[in-house]
Amino acid sequence: MAFHLDLLLGVVLMASPLLGISPCSSDGQRAFYRFCNLTQVPQVLNTTETLLLSFNYIQAVTATSFPFLGQLKLLELGTQFTSFTIDKEAFRNLPNLRILDLGKSQIGFLHPDAFQGLPHLFELRLFSCGLSDAVLKDGYFRNLHSLSRLDLAYNQIRSLSLHPSFSELNSLKSIDFLLNEIAVVCEHELKPLQGKTLSLLRLASNHLYSRVSVDWGKCMNPFRNMVLETLDVSLNGWTADITRNFCNAINGSQISSLVLAHHILGPGFGFQNMKEPDRDTFAGLARSSVIRLDLSHGFIFSLNFRLFEALKELKLLNVAHNKINEIKDEAFYGLDNLQVLNLSYNLLGELYNSNFYGLPKVEYIDLQKNHIGIIQEHTFKFLGKLNTLDLRDNALQTIDFIPSISYIYLGGNKLVSLPNIALTANFIQLSENRLESLDNLYFLLQVPHLKILILNQNRFSSCNPSHAPSKSLSLEKLFLGENMLQLAWESGSCWDVFKGLSRLQVLYLNNNYLNFLPPGVFSYLTALRGLSLNSNRLTSLSPNDLPPNLEILDVSRNQLLSPDPNVFASLSFVDITHNKFICECELSAFIRWLNQTNVTIFGSHADIYCMYPDSLSGTSLYSLSVEGCDEEEVLKSLKFSLFILFTVTLTLFLTTVLIVAKFRGFCFNCYKTTQRLVFRDQTKGRPYDTYKYDAYLCFNSKDFEWVQNALLKPLDAQYSDQNRLNLCFEERDFVPGENHLTNIHSAVWSSRKIVCLVSRHFLRDGWCLEAFSYAQSRSLADLNSALIMVVVGSLSQYQLMKHESIRGFVQKQQYLRWPEDLQDVDWFLHKLSQHILKKGKEKTDNDVQLQTIATIS
Repeated sequence: MAFHLDLLLGVVLMASPLLGISPCSSDGQRAFYRFCNLTQVPQVLNTTETLLLSFNYIQAVTATSFPFLGQLKLLELGTQFTSFTIDKEAFRNLPNLRILDLGKSQIGFLHPDAFQGLPHLFELRLFSCGLSDAVLKDGYFRNLHSLSRLDLAYNQIRSLSLHPSFSELNSLKSIDFLLNEIAVVCEHELKPLQGKTLSLLRLASNHLYSRVSVDWGKCMNPFRNMVLETLDVSLNGWTADITRNFCNAINGSQISSLVLAHHILGPGFGFQNMKEPDRDTFAGLARSSVIRLDLSHGFIFSLNFRLFEALKELKLLNVAHNKINEIKDEAFYGLDNLQVLNLSYNLLGELYNSNFYGLPKVEYIDLQKNHIGIIQEHTFKFLGKLNTLDLRDNALQTIDFIPSISYIYLGGNKLVSLPNIALTANFIQLSENRLESLDNLYFLLQVPHLKILILNQNRFSSCNPSHAPSKSLSLEKLFLGENMLQLAWESGSCWDVFKGLSRLQVLYLNNNYLNFLPPGVFSYLTALRGLSLNSNRLTSLSPNDLPPNLEILDVSRNQLLSPDPNVFASLSFVDITHNKFICECELSAFIRWLNQTNVTIFGSHADIYCMYPDSLSGTSLYSLSVEGCDEEEVLKSLKFSLFILFTVTLTLFLTTVLIVAKFRGFCFNCYKTTQRLVFRDQTKGRPYDTYKYDAYLCFNSKDFEWVQNALLKPLDAQYSDQNRLNLCFEERDFVPGENHLTNIHSAVWSSRKIVCLVSRHFLRDGWCLEAFSYAQSRSLADLNSALIMVVVGSLSQYQLMKHESIRGFVQKQQYLRWPEDLQDVDWFLHKLSQHILKKGKEKTDNDVQLQTIATIS
């Protein structure tokens, strides 16, 4: 994506000088005549510097086609929609022409003297013109002493027998023969280029040496006495044998960068039909001073023993997009100067301590997009110069092998937690992993010298409140988008996670489900300049919520209803698009600010719109008038009086409610005491019942101690004479030695109610789940609510729904949760006792509704 953006920017910059010119016109310096249906060259002013004539129907260019244009530097004649003829000295009236573009024009006739009279021509584009070998043999480029770039790609050239005049082209640096039909290149053909230094010689996609048998004894070295900065022979279908023969033939030729991409070296994965490259394959390059070698996009499966030992000066090795699954011992032996190693997009699964021996100067290793799951501890730690390690998109579950280096890329792996290891880095990327606990964030914020930390698309949602605040004096950018910080912060913990980040400048918290900001969470960020809260659930913001020196704020795609304009007054840039503004008079101050502010508002006016009322839905805030809202000032005194009256009444009411809510346990005990005193003579005895037990308590044995203290002691008659219930539970009432299912069955059918205490241990206990199923069967058989389910602990609805039998119950019936607040326990036990003693067929609309109470931790 970045490449496309750069390319688009380049096109815009190139085209920008022409944007102000009408089509098929000229402004004296620039003439723009593309797609103008021209059949001949138009007359332009002699001051023209750029003339664009592509996409027309010009059939011929002769010596008289152009007036004398002494200042013309660029002429574009490519892509004519008809066959094209270029006559003798066709461009002689353009003596200062620097760039001539004839590309993608079907040249029917090209005179051998067509380019004469161009002493300053720097670049000649003849790609895709249907040219044959004659353009090289017959001296078409004579006297072009300034020619530096010659593009002959996409033609029909079959032989590189160069005309002797090429030896006179002393400025020539780049020749492109991409996608021609050149089968063989030998020494005598390129003799006119001997003694020259070329920045680029491209012979890619020609089936060079791959479809004919070559007698290298006669062909000899095609690049003898030449210095090539880049030689591109990719996409020629070279095997290991062809590559070896070619390297041996060019022995001694100076080539800085050799491109052998898109080859067929190696058998690939699961095949043995092609030979792997070995230590002899590149041996012929020993004296060529190769600095960069590109072997990407091939079928190499194994990097064999001392494969590159001849390349002593190599600094960059690219073997990406192969099928490499194995790195043999000493595979990189001899690469004493290698600095960059690209092994991305291969099939590596494990890395061992010995894999990278022989790389004393390597600084950058790219291993992204493999299948690496295991890396031995010392694999990278002996690489003293290593600066950057890219392990994105693998299957790693630990990072204990990471050395202290500057740049670490670990995104797209399977990391659940981070070990407490000594780590030093300037840049760490850990996005798209499975980190849940903020313990990992606290750990990373302690890493010395860290400046940029990327943690997007993880699962941060839990917090251990015992952490000391972080003290990173170097962190400048922190990316925490697409996590679940709301779940961590709503527990009231980890509100100090940003404390100590005194140099943080940019913070991303987008897509974190935030519906509030903890008080003072940003107050420590005195250097923060940019904050993204995009795509959360914030309904309001106050000035105290934001860092003191913030300049850029993104709160787009939230649920802001009537924001306070004072929140944004001190900013330089703000994005408030796609919120849910309520367009009533309460928003009038914000609308006034929006139309008068000097703060730069990102986004178009149409993206800042009303959500309510329905009559204004989708209407831009910029188009709203606030006239009429000032009438409310007349009612202020009346509103104030009503407000005072309402406030006093509400305060009395809330005080009463607060007292009852705060001391509800004490109030309930008082109520029970009063009831016993008033109705002590009217206390009814237990009715006769055919059931052996009032209730069967089904729970996991690991929860026994809690059950005994919480339920048995206050309810069971055998624990206290004051208790009313006769309870059954496994540890006391099951018959020893008898089949466990029989015991469960007996307990279920001999009890009025079955109380299942569903905890984490219960969900892992098969016997408990079996008892739950029996209890459901009993309820269905008796057509009553014999089963009472009590959820104990912090079990989510999702965890309950994972079990089929429990899922059916939860979807159709209510269940209880053990109260979190201790003062609610007596009330809960009272209601539970009533429910146990209540007969199923007597169920009425006045039955106690079992309310869900907050879970215990």
